[in-house]
Amino acid sequence: MPPALRRTALLCALLTCAVPLTTGTATAEPATSVGPGTTATGLATSAAQPLHFGACPDSVPTPPAPDRVECGTVRVPLDHTRPGGEHIRIAVSRVRASGTPAERRGVLLVNPGGPGGSGLPYAVTKRAKLPAAVRRAYDVIGFDPRGTGHSTPADCGPMGGLFDSPAADPVPHDRPGERAYLDTQRRLAADCAAGTGHALPHLSTTETARDMDAVRAALGEPRISFLGVSYGTYLGAAYTAQFPDRVDKLVLDSVVGPEDWHAFDVRQARAMLRQRDVLFGWLARHDSRFRLGTTPREVRAAYLRTRDGLTARPVAGFGAAAFDRGVYRALGRTERWTALGDGLRAYLDEGVVDRLRPAAPFDGPESRTYEAANRAVKCADGPGPTPGRVLADIRGLRRLDPQPVLTGLEAASCAYWHTRPDGRTRLGSPTAPPALLVASAHDPVTPIAGARALGRTLPGSRLVTLHHDYSHGVFASRGNSCVDSTVAAYLVGGTVPAGNVHCDGPGLPEPSQ
Repeated sequence: MPPALRRTALLCALLTCAVPLTTGTATAEPATSVGPGTTATGLATSAAQPLHFGACPDSVPTPPAPDRVECGTVRVPLDHTRPGGEHIRIAVSRVRASGTPAERRGVLLVNPGGPGGSGLPYAVTKRAKLPAAVRRAYDVIGFDPRGTGHSTPADCGPMGGLFDSPAADPVPHDRPGERAYLDTQRRLAADCAAGTGHALPHLSTTETARDMDAVRAALGEPRISFLGVSYGTYLGAAYTAQFPDRVDKLVLDSVVGPEDWHAFDVRQARAMLRQRDVLFGWLARHDSRFRLGTTPREVRAAYLRTRDGLTARPVAGFGAAAFDRGVYRALGRTERWTALGDGLRAYLDEGVVDRLRPAAPFDGPESRTYEAANRAVKCADGPGPTPGRVLADIRGLRRLDPQPVLTGLEAASCAYWHTRPDGRTRLGSPTAPPALLVASAHDPVTPIAGARALGRTLPGSRLVTLHHDYSHGVFASRGNSCVDSTVAAYLVGGTVPAGNVHCDGPGLPEPSQ
């Protein structure tokens, strides 16, 4: 689609020409709004109307009977500081509590992370994994944050060549490479400005938190509970900072720390290097299966031969950038390590990449929306780095390892963003209820230091740590009874642990068959 038509289509989706998910939709227009870092006690209450639910789009799975999922939309201002201006619609899903009325505790809003992840299906997929007591106690509410899925989907077009096949090597190794890297970030920022237009500065976490309060008001609930994973932890913390008196229970799983996005991305890239070393050791211990070497050094050499080969001669469009994306994804969950090891061996033996290539195409519509929303949210949150800081941090990573994984340096494009963010929400509130933070001790995606730092901004919070675990996403995800029972007791019975909780994890897995 030409850029002008893409922009017209996006604005139609953003504004009043948007097609609702159901024939009956709700309006929840905040009466007042506040700036970042202040308490918004009057937002989204006086104008709220009931949220009417109906059928869901095909992207939302059907839960097993007798449960059923229903969807609707809430109308909110594009800019919450101008409640009389343009409006957008936020897509919402709900699976009702399965228990008796006496067991019901309220609503549990859930967010899967990102930024850029679609939350509409999450009411079904995450709920299916929750402990039975939690499913009996809460209506589980999913929603597509603005910029994602069925809620104001961001459009960044070609994103500076991100979806090229093959794309350029994402790791600059010399000054010409650094100039090319910065030029890619500059073009990505320009593509987002052209595709998303005047909506661009309004796709921030601060605005999404205000959308959440509009959803709360439209549901007729005085307070909400919230379960956020990864980026969802920052969203939950931002909501709590703005609306502390409207939070009941707050569970933040795999925590993003209170720092700017580029600093977070760099911290993550360092953790990815540590995790990759763990992976090399694991592959060496299982050499009888993978045949990549009996020492981490030998496995690393096999890894570099694979990457160098794909850089020089991509296979069917699969080059260095696609390889790094696959490694980045695999490092976050140990159950993906077997497939990565098998893929490395298959390439070295046969020159094929079928086992390295992801099942879903990277240039598909869902991936394009995710990547666009990811940059739009991070850069709207601000503050962005300078180009000099971006290069200094990349050089620092290359001093740690000449071949780092830079896939997660998503906020680098904020160095050239076309709008100036208002500022991040100041996290923390002395009147917020105690929160439960959950972390894997060796999570490379959201390193545990972020959980400790955020916990210091949330008085009375507790940290549940899963030790001997190397994966991202813990509660109702790793099958750990210590973690799951602690969080369930907090959500259902209001039990706040006396202190931080330490749970024993599974360690590294055996290779799967």
